[in-house]
Amino acid sequence: MKAATLEFLKQRFSEYYQGDRLLSPPSVPQREWAYVLFDPAYPEIRMRRHLGFGSREEVFSYIRNMAPAHAYYSSAYYANPGAPTMHEKGWLGADLIFDLDADHLMRGPYDRMLSRVKEETVKLLSMLTGELGFSEREMEVVFSGGRGYHIHVRDIAVRNWGSAERREVIDYVCGIGLDPTLIFSRKAPSPRGWHQRYIDALSEYLLWLEGRSEKDQVAHLTSLEGVGKASAEEFLRRIPDILSHLSRDPGKINVKDALVSRILRALSEEKEGEFSSRLRARAALADEPVTTDIKRLIRLPSSLHGGSGFRVTPLAIRELPDFDPLVDAVVFSDREMKVDCSAAIQMSLLGSVYKLEKGVSRVPEALAVFLCCRGMAEIAGGGGHAAG
Repeated sequence: MKAATLEFLKQRFSEYYQGDRLLSPPSVPQREWAYVLFDPAYPEIRMRRHLGFGSREEVFSYIRNMAPAHAYYSSAYYANPGAPTMHEKGWLGADLIFDLDADHLMRGPYDRMLSRVKEETVKLLSMLTGELGFSEREMEVVFSGGRGYHIHVRDIAVRNWGSAERREVIDYVCGIGLDPTLIFSRKAPSPRGWHQRYIDALSEYLLWLEGRSEKDQVAHLTSLEGVGKASAEEFLRRIPDILSHLSRDPGKINVKDALVSRILRALSEEKEGEFSSRLRARAALADEPVTTDIKRLIRLPSSLHGGSGFRVTPLAIRELPDFDPLVDAVVFSDREMKVDCSAAIQMSLLGSVYKLEKGVSRVPEALAVFLCCRGMAEIAGGGGHAAG
């Protein structure tokens, strides 16, 4: 990043932080704080961490003075958050955190990735409130400022959970470790939750399998671990009966039958495949290591994301469906700036689509910040052509 670009970003971030826009999490004195600054090596990450502050005013003063590129605080509560080692901090508990990142879901244009990850966030919130019993009052949804969303659960009942308990929650929402024997052993499976999701995914998969040629059906099933040609052919003959039971009375599926049990288990254990992809589509694909980590650093809501210039935006759950990060998380103006793009770029922002050629263009300040933060452009002088 050129010196002029770095200075431009430092000035814009500093200008933002001088306003009365900052928020803080509860229990500030028990949190560890960390920052990445706009130093000459930026965007190389050189984190300053193991910082402790006695009050929100001290936190705000530090941010306004330093204007960091990235600001974080710990999901954990500590007795001595400013201690230089994790052992010395004295862990007292931690919020339950979920992180949904579009990079883990798809690749494509930025606006499509943001739309896709929002769908996953809505799905996760539905599971947390409708199936796991978490209260909306104890949760905060936050647009990360980059490619996803964070969900903070601050219910006192989960604060002392260790990694094992948090692992159970993330396994549930991600649909990890589902056992078909347990699912079909219940006479009346639940009409919601993973019982029904598994049944729906299996029905969809079997209908897909029926639509293929007999040769392809056998080849597909024999590709599963432990399934031979004779077993595949016998299972194919049973599919109409299995589908009938799935639609009317799933409890009648005989999971004690060695053939059925073996194939269902092979399908469930397959990491990539037709059935697993259908099951995965019904999961809420949060980042597992984030949730199980009891000492995680998380972005500060109301701070700016140094990789985009967007606001790390806290939301009420009811606001999420109408939230558009390419409008609602943008904090910089539409005054014109000149940037030198390293390649041709197409980008949606503030309700407009910008098509930029390689070289110098005039763009709104908000887009200039985004492109410079992303390393896609540098601040330029001289002439240029408008793009829109």
